[in-house]
Amino acid sequence: MNALATPLPDEAPALVDSRFTVPGMRCAGCIAKIERGLGDIDGVDAARVNFSAKRVAVRHDARVDDEALISALEHLGFEAQPVAANPLAEDDREAKRLFRALAVAGFGMMNIMLLSVSVWSGAGGVTRELFHLLSALIALPVVAYSGRPFFASAAMALRYRRTNMDVPISIGVLLATGMSFYEVLTGGEHAYFDGAVMLLFFLLAGRSLDTMMRNRTRAGIGALLSRMGKSAAIVQEDGSTQRIAAENLFPGMTMIVAAGDALAADGTVVSGKGALDNAMLTGESTPEAVAPGDTVHAGAIALEGPLTVEITATQGDTALAEIARLMDEAGQSRSRYVRIADRASRLYAPAVHTLAVLAFVGWMIAGAGWHQSLVIAIAVLIITCPCAMGLAVPAAQVVASGALIKKGLLVKDGTALERLAEVDIALFDKTGTLTLGEPRPDISHLDERAKSVALALAQASSHPLSRGLTASLRAEDVKPATLADISEIKGEGIVATWDNSSVALRRNEIGGPGMSTTLHVGGLAYPILFSDALRPDAKEAIDTLARMEVRSQVISGDRPGAVAKVVEELNLEGFAGVGPEEKLERLEGLRAEGHFPLMVGDGLNDGPALAAAHASIAPGTASDISQQAADAVFIGERLAPVATAVSVARDTMRIVRQNFTFAIGYNVLAVPLALAGMVTPLIAAIAMSLSSLVVVANSLRLARAAK
Repeated sequence: MNALATPLPDEAPALVDSRFTVPGMRCAGCIAKIERGLGDIDGVDAARVNFSAKRVAVRHDARVDDEALISALEHLGFEAQPVAANPLAEDDREAKRLFRALAVAGFGMMNIMLLSVSVWSGAGGVTRELFHLLSALIALPVVAYSGRPFFASAAMALRYRRTNMDVPISIGVLLATGMSFYEVLTGGEHAYFDGAVMLLFFLLAGRSLDTMMRNRTRAGIGALLSRMGKSAAIVQEDGSTQRIAAENLFPGMTMIVAAGDALAADGTVVSGKGALDNAMLTGESTPEAVAPGDTVHAGAIALEGPLTVEITATQGDTALAEIARLMDEAGQSRSRYVRIADRASRLYAPAVHTLAVLAFVGWMIAGAGWHQSLVIAIAVLIITCPCAMGLAVPAAQVVASGALIKKGLLVKDGTALERLAEVDIALFDKTGTLTLGEPRPDISHLDERAKSVALALAQASSHPLSRGLTASLRAEDVKPATLADISEIKGEGIVATWDNSSVALRRNEIGGPGMSTTLHVGGLAYPILFSDALRPDAKEAIDTLARMEVRSQVISGDRPGAVAKVVEELNLEGFAGVGPEEKLERLEGLRAEGHFPLMVGDGLNDGPALAAAHASIAPGTASDISQQAADAVFIGERLAPVATAVSVARDTMRIVRQNFTFAIGYNVLAVPLALAGMVTPLIAAIAMSLSSLVVVANSLRLARAAK
């Protein structure tokens, strides 16, 4: 039994979930070490690592407190803290520390290399000693500052008699620096400050690229829960109302919801009729009519009111909070690709240590002396640095992401490109994804006079139908008429006076089949029908995916009739009335069948599916939380970026495989040379740097991939 474990009685314990931030995770070895180590503790039911977010989710007995789990993580060699104590600002600070260290290493490397050029050119005597001294004055503070990310991680691991990738890196840098300083003090011919600082620079470059891409995915669940109202007007015993904070609400209270308010809790409408904007929850742009007996959810915005609502669920029990929980749990399952890509890293540290020790011992036995033997061991440590392998993925990801941005798609998570390359089935939400998500009117039957009056009326309202009508009329360069006495009557429409006569835009229905309004001008009534049109290139994008052997389906929470129309037009298989849990079940079923699903959606109800899918994309018009959950976001009215993303992702993985092949080949050739004593630490650093440059140059070919 683990020394940290506490014996527990045999009764079924109550299990709770805890989440911790573990910034020191670097590779698949770290993932396996954490999951196995925590899993061995009595009282821990399961431990899962989310490598992209650098988090660990632990399901455990309530009697095993967070401090015990943090202590267990420390004994595994990882510093940790509860997620609640580590806001996004801490993520930003970590990224800034890395970039500052990179800048310092770059400055030091350039200046030391300038001094080294003279030594390489044959400078000797006092000149060489002076340049070595100047290099030492630059290198020592640079190594001390820029090496901290590696030294701190290595020290944490060694403190508990463990190792990680940063241990051999730290040993190599410190030995090269220490040996070089010894050379300066003794007037030796060779110093390797340039190699040590160059090594740090390229290591930090790879780690900074990785951090930059990963931080784009960091979006706390608080962004989702913030959609709920901060407070509610609660009815008191004497009939008055009192504004109470959301965290102090509880079921059974009665709240009054005025027009424009965001609901702070779930509930049932007791009295009043109105309309809610549920776009953040359902993705539907059409207002939803509500009446007594209807269920309403936190996060919805009242377009009309007031409504009297009896609270049924608050805070963590709301539908919005449940979606947040589903998203967080779904996101925990996305570390499989890291395990595959970095599997070799488990052997890296012991292999490098063994090679370096064998080199030192072997050359000592051969009579080379401790100085030469140590130089060869340092060269082995440096030349085996996995810089090229470390840059193989992030360099390709960054270049491909830049190419996709020019095509209207922002990749938030660089690892998504690996998963996008594997997708073989695409699930599309309907409203706002395959369609534009905005009601667009048919105004072909309106004359110039009617269009002018309609624009003047529509632009005076913020109703979704009015916004759609305004956008369409302005696109035709219609000039608004001059109206007087404009007013909006709740539940009916907009009325005004024009040319001494009454004009109006009156709504016929809210949330019914077929959105419409009627324009009244000069005693005439002009019905205006609205529809949510397909994206102009939806059919073309679906066909492009099909040519790449990616099958497409529609999976929507919308009505069967509305989904059937889109399915027929695009000739796809479709599913209607599908909720968040059912979408997750559908995704899990596809994965169980061996598929790699791509989810494309925009509504808040798509959030869990976007987080759980093998890869996910959201349109730029999607809800904030859907954009945060998705791996990529495309902008504009065209769906083509979705197909382009899959194509570029496949090109990216081809380049990544080439990079890995080169990196492995480099080590196969370089390591024997270092062991044979044919490579100095400086040459080792140069060779390592050149291997990194080759990887970056190969990755730059992806800049043309999206053209």
